[in-house]
Amino acid sequence: MTVLRIGGAAGFWGEAPHATAQLLAAGVDVLVYDYLAEITMSIMARARMKDPSAGYATDFVTDAMGPNLHQIATSGVRVLSNAGGVNPAACAEALRARIAQEGLALKVAVVEGDDLLARAGDFSDRREMFSGAPMPAGDKIASINAYLGAGPIVAALDAGADIVITGRCVDSALALAACIQRFGWDMADFDRLAAGSLAGHLLECGPQSTGGNFTDWQQAGDIARIGYPVAEIGEDGGFVLTKPEGTTGVVNPASVGEQMLYEIGDPQAYLLPDVACDFSHVTLEQQGPDRVMVRGARGRPPTGSLKVSATWADGYRAGTTLQFNGRNAAEKARAFAQAGLDRARAKLEAMGAPDYREVSFETFGGRPGEGAYEEIAFKAAVKHDDPRAVGLFLKELIGGALATPPGLHFFTGGGRAKPSPVVALFSFLVARGEVPVRVSLEGEEVAYRGSDGPIATAGECERPAPPTVEAQEPEVTCDLEDIAWARSGDKGDSANIGVIARDARFLPYIWRALDPQTVKARFEDRCRGEVHRYFLPGTSSMNILMERTLGGGGVASLRNDAQGKGYAQELLALPVRVPQALIEDIGKEG
Repeated sequence: MTVLRIGGAAGFWGEAPHATAQLLAAGVDVLVYDYLAEITMSIMARARMKDPSAGYATDFVTDAMGPNLHQIATSGVRVLSNAGGVNPAACAEALRARIAQEGLALKVAVVEGDDLLARAGDFSDRREMFSGAPMPAGDKIASINAYLGAGPIVAALDAGADIVITGRCVDSALALAACIQRFGWDMADFDRLAAGSLAGHLLECGPQSTGGNFTDWQQAGDIARIGYPVAEIGEDGGFVLTKPEGTTGVVNPASVGEQMLYEIGDPQAYLLPDVACDFSHVTLEQQGPDRVMVRGARGRPPTGSLKVSATWADGYRAGTTLQFNGRNAAEKARAFAQAGLDRARAKLEAMGAPDYREVSFETFGGRPGEGAYEEIAFKAAVKHDDPRAVGLFLKELIGGALATPPGLHFFTGGGRAKPSPVVALFSFLVARGEVPVRVSLEGEEVAYRGSDGPIATAGECERPAPPTVEAQEPEVTCDLEDIAWARSGDKGDSANIGVIARDARFLPYIWRALDPQTVKARFEDRCRGEVHRYFLPGTSSMNILMERTLGGGGVASLRNDAQGKGYAQELLALPVRVPQALIEDIGKEG
């Protein structure tokens, strides 16, 4: 059976570049690089505002490709990357220059059309798809990019591209395109498209599926040598997730399952440009050391709409983190920060300037030992339309350091923090026919007419019946982490927490314990919206989505954890009641 081996070599802009050489040595057919989180797009948009030739992942060219181009050319590996960011043409030109410098003849293709900034006026009547807010004024918008699918990447590969660079595309579209091109999958074979998309989703965050960010992180061993993921995909869409031999890390149903749930929202309506995915019945089976067979992804026709993310200038923000220790350290820190804020507000009022739009005080840490002694970190941040007002808060805060309660200390040498622009996210939908896509190979246009496959409305699908607790048995209390794995992340301003039962028999009790009211109460200081939960019987798991929880999300948020990365760790400390007999039975089996 023909197997396509795809290696996931990057999961964010700035990731260490050693994965490329590791995966090339392991023998892969395709390398995929995902650089574009929503935060990353806002950073790149800001860079392009300063320099029209910037706005792409420069280290893709210098670090990932440069040292490895000869091996890529010799082995015939194809490279697919969204490193183009908001300026894919500039990224391609830089890479072509490096290829020529190495005396090679690799062909580079570019996928464009996702950038809709020049058409900002066409979308002035749009509403934000989650909050309902109106479109920001045109002079505040920094970027507008649609999420493209796999089709144009396939066209570039068919035309003979060795390396394909895109702007904003769906993260999983890179791997899906490689599958479609290799196996000739029909664009209406939605189960296969869903399977290829799931493979891409498991690859897109690099080692997060091979032991990185894993609840049982000690199993990954020496993470300095962790292996990056490889998907061995068959023509029928079934695939094995593994990693290169001789590397550390761990690939088991739990590590893979955590990544499957990561930031997917509704697992039965994971909506992509090419397919609406249903991962609720996916199964994960250990087939050998660090080899997990993944089957059961289902697909439906896509909606015909593309998600569009606009970034826009929404004022300025800044903050700083201080340390306090001693008795009542948290109280002392808050009093110090409040004094700085009061002084800054008094000066704003005297000038007739408006108050701060948002203030965020957060305390981290606590009592490390016996007695009343505390050690805490304290973050204070503000947001305002005028950078001078933000700077005033920083000046008044640090300027009062000699009038502080005792115990203030901080790392010196970096200077005072400075105000930075807030680049906020605005998401909306457009019909896919409104986004003309252009594909070029070495500067020559490649014929691509777009997808004309079937589409469907995003209706409610049939939901599996959630697990229920039936028997009334004596129960004991344990921490959720004792009976479950979990991982969290963001979906815009929503927090996503996936929870997997360590044994399927625990799931009814986990489901009972993690009802929406309990989850919202656990995050009551942050969650401002509804809590949704979804059941995945195939992996004995559930996915939780908390709306309006991240303070706007990304660089628009003043929160220390603006992407909800630590939320799973908070939830895992929640007490859960389970039958004593079940604990004992599973202990005996183990």
